[in-house]
Amino acid sequence: MSGYECSGTRIHSRPGRAWLRAAATLFAIAYGANQFSSLMVMYREQAHYSAVAVAAFFGVYAAGLVPGLLLGGPASDRWGRRRLLLPALVVSAPASGVLALGGVAAVSEAALYTGRFAFGVVTGIAMAVGTSWVKELSQAPWDPEADAGSGARRAALALSAGFGAGPLVAGVLAQWAPLPMELPYLVHIALTLVVVAMVARLPETRPTGAFRTGLRVRVPLRFRRVVAPMAPWAFGAPALSFAVQPAALGSRLAGFGLVYATLLTTVTLGVGMCVQSWARRLSPGAGSRLGLAALVAGLLVAAAAAALGSPLLGVPASAVLGAAYGLLLVAGLLEVQRMAEPAQLAGLTAVYYALTYVGFVLPVLLAALAGAAGYPVLLVGVALLASLSLGVVAWTGRA
Repeated sequence: MSGYECSGTRIHSRPGRAWLRAAATLFAIAYGANQFSSLMVMYREQAHYSAVAVAAFFGVYAAGLVPGLLLGGPASDRWGRRRLLLPALVVSAPASGVLALGGVAAVSEAALYTGRFAFGVVTGIAMAVGTSWVKELSQAPWDPEADAGSGARRAALALSAGFGAGPLVAGVLAQWAPLPMELPYLVHIALTLVVVAMVARLPETRPTGAFRTGLRVRVPLRFRRVVAPMAPWAFGAPALSFAVQPAALGSRLAGFGLVYATLLTTVTLGVGMCVQSWARRLSPGAGSRLGLAALVAGLLVAAAAAALGSPLLGVPASAVLGAAYGLLLVAGLLEVQRMAEPAQLAGLTAVYYALTYVGFVLPVLLAALAGAAGYPVLLVGVALLASLSLGVVAWTGRA
């Protein structure tokens, strides 16, 4: 096994391969964070939580995610990637353990809120720090053959693969395996232990003291004008697909809600992964506009599925919303990586991801409003908001 020196750290892996281990951390934490998506139906049907309560379990992790992003990203720019990412990866294992306690009636609600909040914190750190680490390991001297868009594509694929595999495996285990409220989380703990061993000796791309920066992030004008208006929809699209559609169609699923939610999650994130390699070939502006247009189309199809009570129509809606997710996520990362100064790459990435996760508030809001307006009307209203964002991005992006 070959090695070489860089930034005072000896790299014990083949040149061009180190990014794979950094990507594995994104996969493992995303896997654990999103396995809850397909289990939401189980908590509604078997644990008898209300739709609003389950949506709150789903969304509370954003409360931990925002500080994880906004503090973890700039901190890693100053003190190094490994010092932030490795502890976050380790903590994700007990976070899954706490969620497994959700099956114990006496502690279930507190455990679910605590575990989801903890996953928010570690996921925020992982997304800001891990994405930056993958990007830096996808360029010289670690991977001199990679092109300029490789880092964004690799990070997005790792996240999407984890976000997709977690709910797929968890949904299958919860439907057909014993211990449905515990076993999915135990599988994630085992996966995490394997990945910790893989990344323990990853090369540090930002050694302590490399940049004497504070924790304040400078946000460029283009970010505020182009990236900010589209960012919430990047994760809003999949949240609307696999968190809102099963709730909107719940009365028509006849006991197969868990399988259906798993199907929609897999379709959404599978399509999102498929479009990401193509999306990086587009300019960020074109990717943003095309992604927002796909979002509007997917929401209208989802509204039709809810109005007609058609689970079958919900599947193509998820596919279109998945395409929107893939396009928007890559477009945003490409914009950030092109405009960020090296000393603030993780910090600006963190700001971007913090905005993307605003989209996860949508299922909670729609669940609370569904009694008054109904899901078909609400989804059309969200489509109108997405159309407004498309107009803003198209207008400001020309400047």
